[in-house]
Amino acid sequence: MSEDLKNLIGGAVLMDENGQVTSQVNSNLYRVEVIAQLFGVTVRRIQQLTQEGVISTTKAVEDGRTVRRYDLVPTIQKYIKYLSDKAYGKTARTDKEIELREQKMEADIALKESQGELHRLKTEIAAGKYISVEEVKIDYEKFFVNFNKFAMSLPSRIIGSFSGQIEPLEARRIEKEIASEINLLLNSFVVAGIVEPKDVKGINDGAKKKVAEEIPDN
Repeated sequence: MSEDLKNLIGGAVLMDENGQVTSQVNSNLYRVEVIAQLFGVTVRRIQQLTQEGVISTTKAVEDGRTVRRYDLVPTIQKYIKYLSDKAYGKTARTDKEIELREQKMEADIALKESQGELHRLKTEIAAGKYISVEEVKIDYEKFFVNFNKFAMSLPSRIIGSFSGQIEPLEARRIEKEIASEINLLLNSFVVAGIVEPKDVKGINDGAKKKVAEEIPDN
C-alpha cells in the first residue's frame, strides 16, 4: 500500500442507523479519497456512484465527529457487480427501460391533455360558440352572390351618372374596362383558395373575354 493511501486511512467508530455506537475502531471504514484510489477513479466519480446508489456510505464517528465512510468489503462487492452488469448490458437495458417509461408517461400526459382539449371544444360547440364549416360556406356563398350582383352593376351606374357628358362609344369603352377590372377582382377572390396562383391568369383572361361578349362596342 502506498504512503499516500496509508495516510488517508484512519480508524473510525461504527454507528448504527439510530446513531448508536456498535463497535470500536473499525479499520474497514475508509474515506472517499481512499476508495477513489483503490478503484482508480476520481473522487467525483465515487460521489456520483454513491448518488446513483451503486455504492453506499456508512455513518461513523471520528475524533468525536459524525462522518460518512465506505465499508470496504461491501463497497468492493457492489462495485464489482456494477461493472459486471455494465459489461453484460444490464445497466444499459435498465437505462433504456427508464427512458421508455418516461416516454410513456409523457405520452400519457399528452393524451390526457388532448382529451381534455377535445372535451372543451365539444362543450363549446354544443354551447354555440362555434359554427360548422358548411354553415360558413353557405353564408359566404350568399354574401358573394349579392356582392357580385352589386359589383357588376357598378359600371353601368357609373357611366349612367355621366350621361350626356361623353360620347356613347367612349362610354361603352369605359364601362367595359371597369367591368373587366371588377371581373378580375371577383375571380381572384374566388380562385385564391381553390387553384394555384399560376392558373389565375388563365381564369382572368376568360373573365375578360366574357365581359367583352356581354358589353358590345356598339
